[in-house]
Amino acid sequence: MTRPSDWLRKNPAVRTIRVAACDLNGVPRGKRIPARFADKAVEGGTRFPMSALNLDIWGEDIDDSPLVFETGDRDGVLWPTERGFVPMPWLDSPSALLPIWMFHEDGRPFDGDPRHALARVVERYKDKGLTPVVAVELEFFLIDDSTRKLQVPPSPRTGKRRKAAEILSIRALDAFDNFFTDLYEACEAMDIPADTAISEAGLGQFEINLMHQSDALAAADDAWLFKMLVKGLARRHGFAASFMAKPYDDYAGSGMHAHFSVLDAKGKNIFDDGGEKGTDALRHAVAGCVNALYDSALIFAPHQNSYDRMVPDSHAPTGICWAYENRTAAIRIPSGAPAARRIEHRVAGGDVNPYLALAAILGAAMNGMEDQAEPPQPITGNSYAQDLPQIPTDWDTAIKAFEASEIIPRIFPASLIRNLLLTKKQELHYMSELTTPEQVEIYLDTV
Repeated sequence: MTRPSDWLRKNPAVRTIRVAACDLNGVPRGKRIPARFADKAVEGGTRFPMSALNLDIWGEDIDDSPLVFETGDRDGVLWPTERGFVPMPWLDSPSALLPIWMFHEDGRPFDGDPRHALARVVERYKDKGLTPVVAVELEFFLIDDSTRKLQVPPSPRTGKRRKAAEILSIRALDAFDNFFTDLYEACEAMDIPADTAISEAGLGQFEINLMHQSDALAAADDAWLFKMLVKGLARRHGFAASFMAKPYDDYAGSGMHAHFSVLDAKGKNIFDDGGEKGTDALRHAVAGCVNALYDSALIFAPHQNSYDRMVPDSHAPTGICWAYENRTAAIRIPSGAPAARRIEHRVAGGDVNPYLALAAILGAAMNGMEDQAEPPQPITGNSYAQDLPQIPTDWDTAIKAFEASEIIPRIFPASLIRNLLLTKKQELHYMSELTTPEQVEIYLDTV
């Protein structure tokens, strides 16, 4: 990581920095600091309450959380991640963001930090001489939220609004060419490996693929920063961008599909058997993912609105199954060159915390490989038309499945499980008091 003084000398226009960590809902929490005090933030760390990473979706403390009154709302010490400074192109004044993560005073990682949860899972791979290679695809909506009726923004080029979804439409991409041009330039500045952009099946919906990386933490960092960037940059262009799971009842929702393979110590893909089927290791990893789908639904669908996406025939998987080259399945093995054999996990919504989602996916796969678990037979055809066990379709069921699970404690530390359950139970209670438009207003900019 470049020393802050060196980075700031190369970027003299930057007058303020933000130091921010990711909370359990994926929301950035942190502070604004004058750039002249950047050295202090890096060399001495930043302090704020451990409870700040365990707030509800409104940013409120969690009732009865042991992180608040029971411990005197104790501070954690937050140190920079490997990322170092990144610019914040969505702001009017030149600014920089320093991603940080939380530790105890004695240097131990704070288990309630979702980035540490993913680091723990990656360590399990390292202990076996393995490296997961990860890429994500992020879907989002561009939305005119200037009135209570959400709609696609008018095209800056034509002044017209799209009235329907336009799958893989170049015209839809070109309608917002200035936004996408600025977005790719910003990704370049932030070192986010944004690749292909497409128009998707929802109203004003798009998808951008982030390139695969052999550093799962960096891949999650990219996804977290990308979501921040897209939402901020859209506002500069006069509209909203949202990763909420389903803003429109009549159109498909947004997902975060995760692709991963695993390399051994010699750099060979352990899923590659030279053919289409893949190795025993791939089959065991699939089994781990399939076995964990029910219990980990709360990670992949963490909000009230998430479950509006989880309905049949909506481009979101609902059946617990896997398949080769089949996008109706929850777990898909894409076709292509054997050397690139990988698993695509298609369940997560765009509203997830990327660190928790990748930890759940990679942790489940490792469970399967450690246990040499065998998956059910791969399905063929339309999964929605088959009699399959189902992923939870409501928030309360997902919370109870997560709480009762024997699988989840193999992936996440007990304190994070406790914190997340307290958070989601509190949100479930208060969300039930709101109308659907009020819920949408909360989620639109937050997730």
